[in-house]
Amino acid sequence: MRSNVTSSSTQERPTSPWHEKLGPGVITGAADDDPSGIATYSQAGAAFGYNILWTIPLTYPLMVAIQIISARIGRVSGHGLATNIRHHYPVSLLYGAVVLLLVANTINIAADLTAMGAAVNLVVGGPTRVYTVGLALFSLVLQVFVPYKSYVKVLKWLTLALFAYVGVVFAVKIPWMTVAARTAIPHPIWSSAYLTTIVAVFGTTISPYLFFWQASQEVEDLEAAAGQHALKKAPWLALRNLRRIGSDTWIGMGFSNLIAFFIILTTAATLHAHNVTDIQTSAQAATALKPIAGQFAFLLFSLGIIGTGLLALPVLAGSAAYAIAGAFRWKNSLELEPRLAKRFYGIIVLATVVGLALGFTSIDPIKALFWSAVINGVTSVPIMVLVMKMAAHPGVMGEFTIAGSVRIVGWLATGVMGVAVAAMLVLLTV
Repeated sequence: MRSNVTSSSTQERPTSPWHEKLGPGVITGAADDDPSGIATYSQAGAAFGYNILWTIPLTYPLMVAIQIISARIGRVSGHGLATNIRHHYPVSLLYGAVVLLLVANTINIAADLTAMGAAVNLVVGGPTRVYTVGLALFSLVLQVFVPYKSYVKVLKWLTLALFAYVGVVFAVKIPWMTVAARTAIPHPIWSSAYLTTIVAVFGTTISPYLFFWQASQEVEDLEAAAGQHALKKAPWLALRNLRRIGSDTWIGMGFSNLIAFFIILTTAATLHAHNVTDIQTSAQAATALKPIAGQFAFLLFSLGIIGTGLLALPVLAGSAAYAIAGAFRWKNSLELEPRLAKRFYGIIVLATVVGLALGFTSIDPIKALFWSAVINGVTSVPIMVLVMKMAAHPGVMGEFTIAGSVRIVGWLATGVMGVAVAAMLVLLTV
């Protein structure tokens, strides 16, 4: 996937080790498999077994395309998505996108914190609510008081927690020939429940908060690195940066989709195979695994929930803060001290505290979670249209407007999401 790059950029030479080029894409991809995503994938695998696996290879290139485009908008323009929308589109579109993002992210934070507290309880026992509050405070301290350069290293290491879901597979028996067949050839079930689950899987895989986060992280990296400038103003820096964005995103999203595949595979091979078809939480999935797959699988699944939650919380709260700050022209950077960006950090604190509070109300955060994934799928469509329009806008991208395969696959991703949402709505109204 390539876009227009001027010949002056060919003077660049890559100088950094490969692992230093990995950053926003890897973190974004790993954050996609948060406890709420784990619950959605677990429910999909438990309810429909191997018949949902085909969605993962389908969503991979679509997810890569839209995330590459989002990242390029940030690196080329030097601004996040919200700021670019504010500059080039009606303010009503901006406020609508930001409000939807904040609501969906806050619900996700509530579900993630609840799942993390429950996972600690499963492993060590004790008061779940105390663990939930402690994890929320711990995450807030990291986000608010640890500088971005240091914090991003912590986030990179937390991505390793996702390997827990690869390890679980080695503790259970897998019919690999069936898995290969169901992955390569869809076996759809024409029901509203099946299509709603597909939209939920798409919505938790291709989510608006990931677009906003990766674009903003490219801006953070741009401002944190000496000698770097927005590519629109410094086209000679384009070749290395666009290649890095490509490799970073392909690897990050590949990592994300691989883990999603293993979560669905694990729950299909264990829970669905033993007629456990209604899993509402990631912690419930871990508990259900214990008598079927053993203590090792149970521990890996539980510890993975905690690690991925710590990775996802800053992405959820941070993407909402970037969007709102961009909409209202506030200072926004995780590298800034809290006193210099009070309103930006205030949104991070507010989203986390409200999410924490939701977990202590009578609202069922897990039902809200599943439907928030569906809502993410529905709201992704107009936001993806906006992202695609911005990426082709010379005012946003200068000479680096998207072209060729990246543009085709980006619009294909938007179309697939639109068709899935439309099919779900039709069946729900029949």
